[in-house]
Amino acid sequence: MKISYNWLSNYISTLPEPSQLAELLTNCGLEVESINSYESIKGGLEGLVVGEVLECERHPNADKLSLTKVNVGTGDVLQIVCGASNVAKGQKVVVATVGTMLFPSEGEAFEIKQSKIRGELSQGMICAEDEVGLGTSHDGIMVLAATAIPGTKAADYFDIYNDTVFEIGLTPNRVDAASHFGTARDLYAVLFESDDIKLQLPLLTEPSITKHVKWDIKIENTEACPRYSGICIQDVKVSESPDWLKNSLKAIGLKPINNIVDATNYVLHELGHPLHAFDLDKVAGRKVVVRTCAEGTPFTMLDGKEIKLSAEDLMICDNEKPMCIAGVFGGIDSGVSEQTTSVFIESAYFNPVWVRKTAKRHGLKTDASFRFERGADPEITLTALKRVTAIIRDIAGGHIISEILDHYPQPIEANIVKFSISGAERLIGENIEKDIILKIFGRLGMECNIIDEDNLMVKVPAFKPDVLRQADLVEELLRIYSYNKIAMPEKMRMAHVVAPKPDKLRLVNHISNHLVARGFTECMNNSLTSMEYMQSDQGFSEEESIK
Repeated sequence: MKISYNWLSNYISTLPEPSQLAELLTNCGLEVESINSYESIKGGLEGLVVGEVLECERHPNADKLSLTKVNVGTGDVLQIVCGASNVAKGQKVVVATVGTMLFPSEGEAFEIKQSKIRGELSQGMICAEDEVGLGTSHDGIMVLAATAIPGTKAADYFDIYNDTVFEIGLTPNRVDAASHFGTARDLYAVLFESDDIKLQLPLLTEPSITKHVKWDIKIENTEACPRYSGICIQDVKVSESPDWLKNSLKAIGLKPINNIVDATNYVLHELGHPLHAFDLDKVAGRKVVVRTCAEGTPFTMLDGKEIKLSAEDLMICDNEKPMCIAGVFGGIDSGVSEQTTSVFIESAYFNPVWVRKTAKRHGLKTDASFRFERGADPEITLTALKRVTAIIRDIAGGHIISEILDHYPQPIEANIVKFSISGAERLIGENIEKDIILKIFGRLGMECNIIDEDNLMVKVPAFKPDVLRQADLVEELLRIYSYNKIAMPEKMRMAHVVAPKPDKLRLVNHISNHLVARGFTECMNNSLTSMEYMQSDQGFSEEESIK
């Protein structure tokens, strides 16, 4: 799992430095396996600065080259030989200083060195956009706005996006942390001693409905789909996502597709809850039916591959056809395209067992199935839906044409666990103050009801499906409190039980005596003998012998 440092900073008011953050995450069970840098432009335009061309003359030894004097804001004027036809005195340009490594849009990276070109010293390079990875044009050098200040770093001028990305080895039971907000929640708990650290929720707005369009949801299999929510948005403009969204997804290794799909992927990695967008005009009858299909029903997925459905695969269908494998993969016939103008957004909770079996049956591994098959949060469907609706309205426009429909016939009850403070002390080997226990549980989103001095009743949130008993709560407490704070005892105490080892010979003799006393006779024979005995007149029958 990849976690972006910049993205994480949206939810923690004061974020520790990357190296310290990695240590904190590892100590609380989110092991950081590697720390990597991400740059929206390869190389991050390191070594490139804004320069001003003070002089521009024809090269004395080459008609197609220019000899320039360039101010790069350091006080020294650089002499640079330039081959571009559009270079001129007074221009603000991008200069690669000596020692800079350039990463062009095509071809291998190369280093800028001081050199002589046709007998004239060149102390750098005035760059075209394809030479630094900012575009593909090689028609001439980049000419910047007249207001550009010499000496300004090109990375600052072009607002290059830089980030630090943590690769976390997420254990199978930690689906609650399979998102940026989930990771931030753990970090918020780990920093429980700092009261000035705040956990900031993602921005949520209530959908504003402009007109009502009739549509419906029907769940035929409530065991496989306990909850299904959705909303319709009309007059959206499908296009390329804004830079902030594309950079956020690219940093964690995702390829941007379009603003609608990117918004659903963003919320998936922000809140940990998978969403799916359908082209509303392709939903027959404006009705969504959650059901299974007949064995062998053909279905074409978003990637164009056709599979045969099992009768045990839960599908999202309209009045006529299956549209999506629930919690796993979308279908090509209902996906969002450049021609889409209206969308239906799905936010549901699917039974982990059903999703796991379907994903395994068809050999499908997706970000959605990864979370659903480990136990997503049934209580976050509306939050995720409101969040993605707000983002889509902001970057794709549109009008909300329906209320949020939320089918949740049998709400899943929160797990309530009795917690004994003295029992926790026996497991941990050390006493943790009651106030600290309450603070840690509170920051993890658990509600505590004090019964007496020793006992609490803890309401475990739905996003922690693995916390079922006292020992699980102790584990949650200890990983946040820190194992490193538990003192290593000077002595190890253990019960030493002395039991005589069984004597094989005595046992065999004991059994033999019992058998002899009951009239048995011990007979020891060779297991193999010669065929000659059967061929003699001793009365052996070849048919009754075992070969």
